[in-house]
Amino acid sequence: MTVLNRVHLNGLRAVETVARLGSLAAAAGELNVSASAVSQQIKRTEKQLGQALFERTPGGLVPTEFGAVFTARLGAGFRELAQAVALADEASQCTLVVSVAPAFASKWLLPRLSRHFARYPNVLLRIDASGRVADLDHSDIDIGIRMGDGKWPGVQAELLLAQEVFPVCAPSIAARLRSIEDLAQTCAITDERSMISWDSWFAAAGVEPVTFLKGARFTDPMLCLESAIAGHGVMLAWQLLTADALADGRLAAPFGVRAESGLGYWMVTSATKSESRKVRDFKAWIREEIAATMAQFRSLDSAA
Repeated sequence: MTVLNRVHLNGLRAVETVARLGSLAAAAGELNVSASAVSQQIKRTEKQLGQALFERTPGGLVPTEFGAVFTARLGAGFRELAQAVALADEASQCTLVVSVAPAFASKWLLPRLSRHFARYPNVLLRIDASGRVADLDHSDIDIGIRMGDGKWPGVQAELLLAQEVFPVCAPSIAARLRSIEDLAQTCAITDERSMISWDSWFAAAGVEPVTFLKGARFTDPMLCLESAIAGHGVMLAWQLLTADALADGRLAAPFGVRAESGLGYWMVTSATKSESRKVRDFKAWIREEIAATMAQFRSLDSAA
C-alpha cells in the first residue's frame, strides 16, 4: 500500500487509457476531460514513478520499454477492478429490498419466505422492517407493503388485502363467551397506536358497544397478540396478524363477525421507476400467499 500511496489513481487511469486507445484525444474522450488534462496527469504520474512511460514523438505518445510492461500490468489491474465493480452491480440487481412493518414481517411474511427462496433461489431478499414510511424514490427499497387507505403521493399502490377486524382470544376465554354481552366480563388488550377501534366491530355485529374490564396496554401489536395468546384478555385483531395463531389453535375468534376497517394492506412501488422482474415476481408470489391465507380463513369459518 505504501507504493500505491505515492501514485494518484486518476493518473494511472490516464496512463492506462492512453496506452489502450493510442492517443491523448481518444483518452480524453473516454475520460471526459481535455487532452491537456490527460497529458498533465501522465507527466505527474511519470514524476511520481521516477520513470518515463511514453516517448514523445511527432506521431504522438509511444510507450517506452518500461511503459509497455507497466501499462500491460496496469490494464490487467483495471480489468480486475471493473469486474469487482460489476460484481457489486450484479449483487444489487439480484437483491430485492422490501419495506414492511415489523408486525407484518414477523407474524405473516417471515414464516412464508422459505417458499420465495425456493422459487427464486437467485434473488436475495432484504427485509427492511420499520414503522417509517419509506421514500421509494430516494432509497434502495424496491417495494413496500403498507397499511392504510392507499392514498400516498408519489407511489403506485395496489390493494393486496382489505383489512377486516374481529376479536381474538385464547380458546379458554372463548369458551366462556356465549354472547357478545359476555365481553363486559373480559379484559380488553389495547394497542395504543392502533388505527382501528371496537366501534366498527360492534356496529357490524349489530349491538351496542360493551364496556370491557381494563386490561394490558401496549404500543406494539405483536405484544398485544402475545398477550392474547397468553390468556390475558381479548384484542381486536385482523387477518394477517392472527392467521397462523388461529390456524394452529393458539387463538380463537369468537362470534364469527368481521368488520371492514376501511384500511388495507397495499403493495407500493415508485411512480417514477419501471418495475423490475424481481419486483413483478415478488408481487405475484405474495398475491398467491395472501390467497392461500384467506382460503385458510374461509375453512376456519366453515369449521366454526
